Amino acid sequence: MQVIYDSLPYLFEGLKITLFIFIVAIIFGFLLGLILALFRLAPIKLLNWMAKIFIDAIRGTPILVQLFFFYYGLNSLEFISLDRTTAGIITVAINAGAYFAENIRAGIQSMDKGQTEAARSLGLTATQNMRHIILPQAFRRMLPTFTNQAIISLKDTSLLSIIGIADLTQQGNVVIASTFKAFEIWLAVGVMYFIMIYLLSLLSSYLERRFELR
Repeated sequence: MQVIYDSLPYLFEGLKITLFIFIVAIIFGFLLGLILALFRLAPIKLLNWMAKIFIDAIRGTPILVQLFFFYYGLNSLEFISLDRTTAGIITVAINAGAYFAENIRAGIQSMDKGQTEAARSLGLTATQNMRHIILPQAFRRMLPTFTNQAIISLKDTSLLSIIGIADLTQQGNVVIASTFKAFEIWLAVGVMYFIMIYLLSLLSSYLERRFELR
Protein backbone atom coordinates (compact mmCIF):
# COMPACT_ATOMS: atom_id res chain seq x y z
CA MET A 1 0.00 0.00 0.00
CA GLN A 2 2.95 2.32 0.48
CA VAL A 3 3.48 2.58 -3.29
CA ILE A 4 -0.14 3.71 -3.75
CA TYR A 5 0.26 6.33 -1.05
CA ASP A 6 3.49 7.60 -2.60
CA SER A 7 1.94 7.76 -6.08
CA LEU A 8 -1.17 9.71 -5.05
CA PRO A 9 0.28 13.18 -5.80
CA TYR A 10 1.05 12.11 -9.39
CA LEU A 11 -2.33 10.42 -9.83
CA PHE A 12 -4.17 13.47 -8.48
CA GLU A 13 -2.38 15.64 -11.04
CA GLY A 14 -3.72 13.34 -13.74
CA LEU A 15 -7.14 13.36 -12.10
CA LYS A 16 -7.30 17.16 -12.37
CA ILE A 17 -6.59 17.01 -16.10
CA THR A 18 -9.15 14.24 -16.61
CA LEU A 19 -11.83 16.25 -14.80
CA PHE A 20 -10.95 19.45 -16.68
CA ILE A 21 -11.20 17.77 -20.08
CA PHE A 22 -14.38 15.94 -19.10
CA ILE A 23 -16.22 19.03 -17.79
CA VAL A 24 -15.26 21.28 -20.72
CA ALA A 25 -16.05 18.54 -23.26
CA ILE A 26 -19.45 17.76 -21.72
CA ILE A 27 -20.48 21.44 -21.72
CA PHE A 28 -19.51 21.93 -25.37
CA GLY A 29 -20.89 18.50 -26.26
CA PHE A 30 -24.27 19.38 -24.77
CA LEU A 31 -24.44 22.70 -26.61
CA LEU A 32 -23.45 20.98 -29.86
CA GLY A 33 -26.05 18.27 -29.25
CA LEU A 34 -28.77 20.86 -28.65
CA ILE A 35 -27.93 22.69 -31.89
CA LEU A 36 -27.81 19.45 -33.88
CA ALA A 37 -31.12 18.30 -32.39
CA LEU A 38 -32.82 21.57 -33.35
CA PHE A 39 -31.36 21.26 -36.85
CA ARG A 40 -32.72 17.70 -37.09
CA LEU A 41 -36.19 18.99 -36.17
CA ALA A 42 -36.00 22.07 -38.38
CA PRO A 43 -38.36 22.28 -41.36
CA ILE A 44 -35.40 23.31 -43.53
CA LYS A 45 -34.24 20.11 -45.27
CA LEU A 46 -30.67 21.33 -45.80
CA LEU A 47 -30.12 21.82 -42.05
CA ASN A 48 -31.83 18.51 -41.34
CA TRP A 49 -29.60 16.55 -43.71
CA MET A 50 -26.39 18.32 -42.66
CA ALA A 51 -27.09 17.44 -39.00
CA LYS A 52 -28.05 13.85 -39.89
CA ILE A 53 -24.88 13.25 -41.92
CA PHE A 54 -22.71 14.72 -39.15
CA ILE A 55 -24.39 12.66 -36.41
CA ASP A 56 -24.25 9.45 -38.46
CA ALA A 57 -20.58 10.01 -39.28
CA ILE A 58 -19.61 10.51 -35.64
CA ARG A 59 -21.79 7.69 -34.28
CA GLY A 60 -20.60 5.37 -37.03
CA THR A 61 -16.87 5.69 -36.35
CA PRO A 62 -14.79 4.69 -33.28
CA ILE A 63 -13.82 7.52 -30.96
CA LEU A 64 -10.18 6.40 -31.22
CA VAL A 65 -10.25 7.03 -34.98
CA GLN A 66 -11.82 10.44 -34.33
CA LEU A 67 -9.06 11.23 -31.83
CA PHE A 68 -6.35 10.34 -34.35
CA PHE A 69 -8.15 12.38 -37.03
CA PHE A 70 -8.41 15.52 -34.89
CA TYR A 71 -4.85 15.31 -33.53
CA TYR A 72 -2.71 13.67 -36.20
CA GLY A 73 -4.98 14.27 -39.22
CA LEU A 74 -5.72 17.94 -38.74
CA ASN A 75 -2.20 18.73 -37.53
CA SER A 76 -0.86 17.26 -40.77
CA LEU A 77 -2.48 20.21 -42.55
CA GLU A 78 -0.17 23.22 -42.72
CA PHE A 79 -2.76 25.78 -41.64
CA ILE A 80 -3.99 23.97 -38.47
CA SER A 81 -2.11 23.41 -35.21
CA LEU A 82 -3.90 21.75 -32.29
CA ASP A 83 -2.24 20.90 -29.00
CA ARG A 84 -3.01 17.56 -27.36
CA THR A 85 -5.49 18.89 -24.81
CA THR A 86 -7.49 20.86 -27.38
CA ALA A 87 -7.65 17.87 -29.72
CA GLY A 88 -8.78 15.67 -26.81
CA ILE A 89 -11.52 18.09 -25.75
CA ILE A 90 -12.76 18.45 -29.35
CA THR A 91 -12.88 14.68 -29.78
CA VAL A 92 -14.81 13.95 -26.58
CA ALA A 93 -17.13 16.95 -27.10
CA ILE A 94 -18.03 16.09 -30.69
CA ASN A 95 -18.50 12.42 -29.89
CA ALA A 96 -20.75 13.21 -26.91
CA GLY A 97 -22.58 15.90 -28.91
CA ALA A 98 -23.64 13.42 -31.59
CA TYR A 99 -25.21 11.15 -28.98
CA PHE A 100 -26.71 14.05 -27.01
CA ALA A 101 -28.34 15.27 -30.23
CA GLU A 102 -30.30 12.07 -30.72
CA ASN A 103 -31.29 11.97 -27.03
CA ILE A 104 -32.53 15.57 -27.15
CA ARG A 105 -34.39 15.00 -30.41
CA ALA A 106 -36.10 11.93 -28.99
CA GLY A 107 -37.00 13.83 -25.82
CA ILE A 108 -38.54 16.73 -27.73
CA GLN A 109 -40.49 14.41 -30.02
CA SER A 110 -41.87 12.54 -26.99
CA MET A 111 -43.68 15.66 -25.78
CA ASP A 112 -47.42 15.87 -26.30
CA LYS A 113 -48.21 17.92 -29.43
CA GLY A 114 -51.19 19.36 -27.63
CA GLN A 115 -48.82 21.51 -25.60
CA THR A 116 -47.52 23.15 -28.76
CA GLU A 117 -51.05 23.85 -29.93
CA ALA A 118 -51.90 25.31 -26.52
CA ALA A 119 -48.82 27.52 -26.65
CA ARG A 120 -49.84 28.81 -30.07
CA SER A 121 -53.34 29.59 -28.79
CA LEU A 122 -51.71 31.67 -26.03
CA GLY A 123 -49.78 33.66 -28.62
CA LEU A 124 -46.33 32.20 -27.95
CA THR A 125 -43.90 32.01 -30.83
CA ALA A 126 -42.22 28.72 -31.79
CA THR A 127 -38.99 29.84 -30.10
CA GLN A 128 -40.80 30.83 -26.89
CA ASN A 129 -42.69 27.55 -26.90
CA MET A 130 -39.48 25.55 -27.32
CA ARG A 131 -37.57 27.54 -24.70
CA HIS A 132 -40.18 27.89 -21.95
CA ILE A 133 -42.43 24.83 -22.37
CA ILE A 134 -40.96 21.99 -24.42
CA LEU A 135 -37.25 21.97 -23.52
CA PRO A 136 -37.63 22.20 -19.69
CA GLN A 137 -39.99 19.21 -19.68
CA ALA A 138 -37.96 17.27 -22.23
CA PHE A 139 -34.75 17.73 -20.22
CA ARG A 140 -36.36 16.16 -17.17
CA ARG A 141 -37.20 13.08 -19.20
CA MET A 142 -33.75 12.97 -20.78
CA LEU A 143 -31.75 13.26 -17.56
CA PRO A 144 -31.07 9.48 -17.20
CA THR A 145 -29.82 9.24 -20.80
CA PHE A 146 -27.68 12.35 -20.28
CA THR A 147 -26.10 10.69 -17.26
CA ASN A 148 -25.38 7.51 -19.20
CA GLN A 149 -23.69 9.46 -22.00
CA ALA A 150 -21.70 11.55 -19.50
CA ILE A 151 -20.42 8.36 -17.84
CA ILE A 152 -19.42 6.93 -21.24
CA SER A 153 -17.61 10.18 -22.10
CA LEU A 154 -15.77 10.13 -18.77
CA LYS A 155 -14.56 6.61 -19.51
CA ASP A 156 -13.60 7.68 -23.05
CA THR A 157 -11.19 10.28 -21.65
CA SER A 158 -8.87 7.40 -20.69
CA LEU A 159 -8.18 6.96 -24.44
CA LEU A 160 -6.62 10.42 -24.57
CA SER A 161 -3.48 9.05 -22.92
CA ILE A 162 -2.65 7.49 -26.31
CA ILE A 163 -1.70 10.90 -27.73
CA GLY A 164 0.31 11.78 -24.63
CA ILE A 165 -2.19 13.78 -22.56
CA ALA A 166 -1.12 13.52 -18.90
CA ASP A 167 -4.54 12.42 -17.67
CA LEU A 168 -5.20 9.92 -14.91
CA THR A 169 -4.51 6.89 -17.10
CA GLN A 170 -1.27 8.34 -18.48
CA GLN A 171 -0.07 9.30 -15.01
CA GLY A 172 -0.75 5.74 -13.91
CA ASN A 173 1.43 4.49 -16.77
CA VAL A 174 4.22 6.87 -15.78
CA VAL A 175 4.15 5.75 -12.15
CA ILE A 176 4.18 2.07 -13.16
CA ALA A 177 7.20 2.68 -15.42
CA SER A 178 9.16 3.93 -12.42
CA THR A 179 7.85 1.56 -9.72
CA PHE A 180 6.97 -1.65 -11.66
CA LYS A 181 3.92 -1.98 -9.38
CA ALA A 182 1.26 -2.47 -12.04
CA PHE A 183 -1.30 -4.24 -9.83
CA GLU A 184 -1.33 -1.61 -7.09
CA ILE A 185 -1.30 1.41 -9.42
CA TRP A 186 -4.01 0.17 -11.80
CA LEU A 187 -6.11 -0.73 -8.77
CA ALA A 188 -5.75 2.85 -7.49
CA VAL A 189 -6.55 4.30 -10.94
CA GLY A 190 -9.61 2.06 -11.23
CA VAL A 191 -10.87 3.13 -7.80
CA MET A 192 -10.50 6.81 -8.78
CA TYR A 193 -12.54 6.32 -11.96
CA PHE A 194 -15.15 4.36 -10.00
CA ILE A 195 -15.49 7.15 -7.41
CA MET A 196 -15.94 9.80 -10.13
CA ILE A 197 -18.61 7.75 -11.91
CA TYR A 198 -20.35 6.90 -8.65
CA LEU A 199 -20.51 10.57 -7.65
CA LEU A 200 -21.87 11.42 -11.10
CA SER A 201 -24.61 8.82 -10.64
CA LEU A 202 -25.47 10.24 -7.20
CA LEU A 203 -25.72 13.75 -8.69
CA SER A 204 -28.05 12.46 -11.41
CA SER A 205 -30.28 10.71 -8.84
CA TYR A 206 -30.42 13.90 -6.76
CA LEU A 207 -31.41 16.02 -9.77
CA GLU A 208 -34.09 13.50 -10.79
CA ARG A 209 -35.63 13.67 -7.29
CA ARG A 210 -35.55 17.47 -7.33
CA PHE A 211 -37.30 17.61 -10.70
CA GLU A 212 -39.94 15.10 -9.58
CA LEU A 213 -40.82 17.32 -6.62
CA ARG A 214 -41.54 20.30 -8.88
